[in-house]
Amino acid sequence: HFVQAALEPGAEVLLSLDWERRFDHMQQHSGQHLITAVAEQMFGFKTTSWELGRQRSVIELDTPSMTAEQTEALERSVNEKIRERVPVVVRELAADDPEIETVRSRGLPEDHVGPVRVVDIQGVDSNMCCGTHVSNLSDLQVIKLLGTEKGKKNKTNLVFLAGSRVLKSIAQSHSTEKALTSLLKTGPGEHVEAVKRLQNSMKLLQKNNLNLLRDMAVLIARDFKSQPVPSQLFVLHRKEGDSEFMNIIANEIGTEETLLFLTVGDDKEAGLFLLAGPGDAVENLGPRVAELLGGKGAGKRGRFQGKAAKMSRRGEAQALLQEFVSRQSPEA
Repeated sequence: HFVQAALEPGAEVLLSLDWERRFDHMQQHSGQHLITAVAEQMFGFKTTSWELGRQRSVIELDTPSMTAEQTEALERSVNEKIRERVPVVVRELAADDPEIETVRSRGLPEDHVGPVRVVDIQGVDSNMCCGTHVSNLSDLQVIKLLGTEKGKKNKTNLVFLAGSRVLKSIAQSHSTEKALTSLLKTGPGEHVEAVKRLQNSMKLLQKNNLNLLRDMAVLIARDFKSQPVPSQLFVLHRKEGDSEFMNIIANEIGTEETLLFLTVGDDKEAGLFLLAGPGDAVENLGPRVAELLGGKGAGKRGRFQGKAAKMSRRGEAQALLQEFVSRQSPEA
């Protein structure tokens, strides 16, 4: 708390508190104490650190792994303690009190002075702590363990929600479930299978689309080569396409004599480009084309390709290439 001037000990002050946020922190913190104590009692997993996150919290356990069965058993046990309405009591002990030796702790700071604050979950845990807590485990309402993740240094991160966060998570999941039911036209129990079917259909469509693009690339190249007097510069842009589409065209046309400038992507946004042709020309023009298109690229053996951030400047790049071709023309 920040004040404009020092306060006299014992002075009464008016404090404005965000109670919803404070109570959330109390639920998560007391929930962590409970999970930590029961995990150690049941499996010998010691807590080495924890994080109070904005949406979910994480306890770092000193174990390389934790099975799904252990997680389920731990969740059942902590929720049993909540239903038993176990009191949570805050005490202050003198620094030289022998009872401190029996309290779970990572040790006091070297510069600590004054009494030691201890948080007791009666019959479950006694732990040094300076944080805010509920006064009874029933205030936690419920704890949900979301599972584990691989932690650092051969440890395991246990992810959990406590109290109101569980209710918020359920509400969010239900909202998502309703939206998916509307989109997929199936009940919640069939959502996974419906998505799998959509994924399979998408893969098939992508495969068919790729085959069509390949065929189109070959036809475009053959049409160009069938011209009585092929142009020295070939320019093509398609919104649909990829690097393979452009390279097929370049392979089919051949780049010994013709300079090719191919682009794919949105007309006015980002996309891909390929400059192909005689090696010296491409080596000279490639970086300049990339710069005009606001992109980056690389090239070798007569090809320079990359990403373009400004497709709207294709006309400027084409003008640069046309000027180069005109200077190389015998008539010029």
